Order: sequence, then C-alpha cells, then structure tokens
Amino acid sequence: MKTVWQGRWIEVVVDGPWEYVKRARQISAAVILALTDTREVVLVEQPRVPLGRRCIELPAGLVGDGTAGEAPAASAARELEEETGYRADRWEDLGEFASSPGMVGETFRLFRATGLTRIGPGGGVDGEDIVVHVVPLDGVADFLAAKRAENCAVDVKLLAVLGVAK
Repeated sequence: MKTVWQGRWIEVVVDGPWEYVKRARQISAAVILALTDTREVVLVEQPRVPLGRRCIELPAGLVGDGTAGEAPAASAARELEEETGYRADRWEDLGEFASSPGMVGETFRLFRATGLTRIGPGGGVDGEDIVVHVVPLDGVADFLAAKRAENCAVDVKLLAVLGVAK
C-alpha cells in the first residue's frame, strides 16, 4: 500500500491494482437517522462540491476531525445539534457501514436518534449552508422526487429511510 497524495481530510492510495480514497488520520464518520415522535425524518440539504450541486442527506459529520479520540456517539450528538438544531433523548447505535467499498475506504457509524427536541435553528457551522427539512416518513419518496426535479442529488443512505417509510 502506498499513499500517493494526502490532504487534510483524505488520502489517495494505491495498493496493487487498486486505487482508492480513504479518510486521513483514521477519521471516520457518524450518520444520524433522526426521527420525530410524529413519524417524521430530519434531513439536511447542502452544497456538495464534488457533485457540483446541492444534496439531500441524513445529518452527518466526521468523527475525530476536531478532537482526536472523540467517540462516534459524541460526534453524532454534536453534529445533530449543529446541522439540524435538534437534540435527542434516545440514541441507538445501528452499526458500522461502508460508504462505497469498491472505491472509498471510508466507513461510518449509523445512529438512530429519537425523543427529539428543537433547541436551535441548525444550519451547521460557518460556510456549511445547510437547510433543514422535516419530512413525514410516508412522504419521503415524493419529497426526494421533488428535490431531484430541482437538480438536487440524493445520498445513497436515504435508501434506509425509504425502507423505513414502507
């Protein structure tokens, strides 16, 4: 395995015939499936430079990007508040998942957050330009179709939400 380039957040690796990208410094991600008591899901919309357009996603963030050794659950709670303005009373760790294992070495921990209370506006930290959407579970497919019509990308992790909505 040889790192051919490393930046602040990612590195490009060649390992035999494989070329792939992974997070630098052992950073991973925490992703949050935040559900209200009235069967709504909290989604975020934000610009994604690699896609050249906005994307609809579950709230998420990097684990250990600012504080080495940060626990994934602590990162998830912090990111939920920063991005959406919600705080959760109950957390369930749903496990570790691979983002796109044929090309990306990144993994993430998926958490279900319930018992939500709105404590602020959300929107992320400076420069993130996050818009919060609270969508009824039975309306997620229609919401995503409307957002696609506006040229928004849709993160693959929303397949989990579409499965919950049925």
